[in-house]
Amino acid sequence: MPRYYRDQQAWKDLQMFLPERLRLDESTAPQEEFWDWHGNQVHLDRYTNAAAPVKVVLLHGVGTNGRQMSLILGAPLARRGYETVAIDNLGYGLTDVAPGTVPGYGDWVDLVVDFLDYERRRDVRPIVLYGLSAGGMLAYHVAAKAPRDTVRGIIGMTFLDQRVREVADGTAHDLLTARVGVPFLRLAAKTPARRVRYPMWLAAKMSTLANNRAAMKVFMKDRTSAANWVSVKFLAEYMSYAPAVEPADFDVCPVMLTQPDEDQWTPYEFSKPVLEPITQVPVTVVPLERAGHYPLEDPGLKQLEDAAVGFIRAVAG
Repeated sequence: MPRYYRDQQAWKDLQMFLPERLRLDESTAPQEEFWDWHGNQVHLDRYTNAAAPVKVVLLHGVGTNGRQMSLILGAPLARRGYETVAIDNLGYGLTDVAPGTVPGYGDWVDLVVDFLDYERRRDVRPIVLYGLSAGGMLAYHVAAKAPRDTVRGIIGMTFLDQRVREVADGTAHDLLTARVGVPFLRLAAKTPARRVRYPMWLAAKMSTLANNRAAMKVFMKDRTSAANWVSVKFLAEYMSYAPAVEPADFDVCPVMLTQPDEDQWTPYEFSKPVLEPITQVPVTVVPLERAGHYPLEDPGLKQLEDAAVGFIRAVAG
């Protein structure tokens, strides 16, 4: 596996399915750096801009990576004048996991919380989170756990509470996996079997990640994203994670859902169990026309960019 995305072919192949204006080259690709977190070398895609009024931190899900976040939103927001940082969380992308460790989903949350603290110690500019797929709920979990005033706003492309039966059933690879596999994982996670790795495409409905079949072939060959394997521990924690603050009590910051109209994996109904109980802060829903779960299509991609800019301006001043 390459150390840097500049030496990886997968994202370069994937971006050929994006509108030409979003494709990156050597002169427009983000700066690559590493941040040490408890011995893990966490890969970051960063568009540095000291004059930017806001910093946007981008979070991938369980079938994507940080570079794929940079492609659809990190780079576009950088062109609009914002500093953006896309994180490769533990076990994904080009992050180098510390030897002998078995990361769980709880570690994903803690890593991002600590990263935001690291960024806040560098400067006090407002931070907005963006998360795609499982990254949307990750953004919520982070905002709920981080010290108050750390996060100014959350943009998510789905907010999936896997504790909700309908959500778990609908996002799993199949009903048998959801009803039998998940309880088994919870038991196995308490044994040495927690280290066993399982293909994410058999746990989740990964075949619906993108609506372009040729693009899906690229995704499913990429072990840093959709073709990844994760530990039993990670899956068990992911399916049962309880937030520090439940939605009915969430008063941290405004929330915006950017919902692809042609999402074959996570329709709007799957985000309702999280969004509908939130009444103490503004919640906005923006449809993305003709876009799939990982959006490759206009006008949805342009609508995502414009909605994100409008939201950032509103929450960060």
